[in-house]
Amino acid sequence: MNTTTTIASAAVPVCHVVKGSVVTGAAREYGSPQARFATPALDLNALVWTRREPGPAFDTPLAEIIDLLVATGERLKHDPDGLLAEALEFSMRTSPLPRDVLQRSYAGLGRLFDRRSMLFQVEQELGGTDVLDGWRVIADTPSGRTHRMRAFPPRLIHVIAGNAPGVAAMSVVRGALTKGVHLIKLPSNDLFTATAILRTMAAVAPGHPLVRSFSAAYWRGGDAQVESLLFRPQFFDKVVAWGGESTIRSVKQYIGPGFELVAFDPKTSISLIGREAFASDAVLAEVAERAATDATIMNQQACASSRVQFVEGSVQEVDRYCALLQARLGVQRETCSALGSPLSAELRDEIDGLRGMEPHYRVWGGYEGRGLVIRSEEQVDFHPDGRVVNVVPVTSLTSAVGCANVATQTVGVYPPERKAELRDALAAAGVQRIVELGKAVAFEAGISHDGFLPLNRFVRWVNDEG
Repeated sequence: MNTTTTIASAAVPVCHVVKGSVVTGAAREYGSPQARFATPALDLNALVWTRREPGPAFDTPLAEIIDLLVATGERLKHDPDGLLAEALEFSMRTSPLPRDVLQRSYAGLGRLFDRRSMLFQVEQELGGTDVLDGWRVIADTPSGRTHRMRAFPPRLIHVIAGNAPGVAAMSVVRGALTKGVHLIKLPSNDLFTATAILRTMAAVAPGHPLVRSFSAAYWRGGDAQVESLLFRPQFFDKVVAWGGESTIRSVKQYIGPGFELVAFDPKTSISLIGREAFASDAVLAEVAERAATDATIMNQQACASSRVQFVEGSVQEVDRYCALLQARLGVQRETCSALGSPLSAELRDEIDGLRGMEPHYRVWGGYEGRGLVIRSEEQVDFHPDGRVVNVVPVTSLTSAVGCANVATQTVGVYPPERKAELRDALAAAGVQRIVELGKAVAFEAGISHDGFLPLNRFVRWVNDEG
């Protein structure tokens, strides 16, 4: 089950981590001429764990696992081995994110390994640590019988997204808390974060059962020669898939009895801004700053990034807002750079067609990557991207709820007091998350994510019935 291809040119070296050991080599080459990378050969036999014996960490106490994760987080903050620094330098040749955004993202990875946060996740999503460390006794049942239930460690493949380094860290934390065995498929736009984290964990505790519970490797997404062999119930229970529609559709063909899909589906996000924003010039400026913050998360590559904003007000009022919003899109923040990538030719053509259609449309900003705002009577029929925001005037926020659907992840609302009047209708439309405008990036681990509790879905629930 080995796959090798000779390469003739230099490329960015990508290592694999297999059950705690680093694997290097340049057997296969991928990518565009401007962003080539080389990976070791895939030994598919080494990437699976036999079901004839429990996984390495199945019976490791959760307290010990959390101690190791906390220590890993501390080591990531200081990076004494230079693993994150190396990952940053290599990522600059393959990631679409600019250097300053990656630097700040890497600097914050250690915070995701917070003890209080991890205990909160276990408590909120599984009801406590007892169900991970053993069998929870369930008495006083309607039948009078006593049962025992365990959140049994799973065997998971993680097809992660590469639009934010935090996805890799989150996947490692969740995988570790559930004590299972985990194979992480590296995304082509983030080839180095997951392996840097796993190598850091191995430096903290070489050979620890948790370290031996993780592997991370790259193969081209949708490669049937690889996935038809790995995506099988004799090796794994579930595939946890992040990403676009093509990724989810590719994975779904392997789903069947004994092999389930846990999908963080492709999502977009919107903002609902009430007429209270026009109370004064100062308030309007604050609202524009909050909305720009939500629109530029990971340079608008995150699912939580607002792309369409519905604003209660007249066209004249909304135009004032649009001008302020556009000015704030080109500002450096924790999760974005001051200047993004220039807009694609396709997107420029779409927008050029709107510039001559006033008063039905109005456009603020240029194509250089500092942000652009389109005001339109209805949503534009193309996908706003690259720091492009579509603003739609509405007579009431209630009417804008009809534009939300099952693909809408996060809705930022201003003022926050109006969330209560909108949340039931938004939930009915399919929305998964409602936040105060400006707080879309403040994701709380342990609360539902994309409409479900991840740890609850990751584990295998097993009953010992009385």
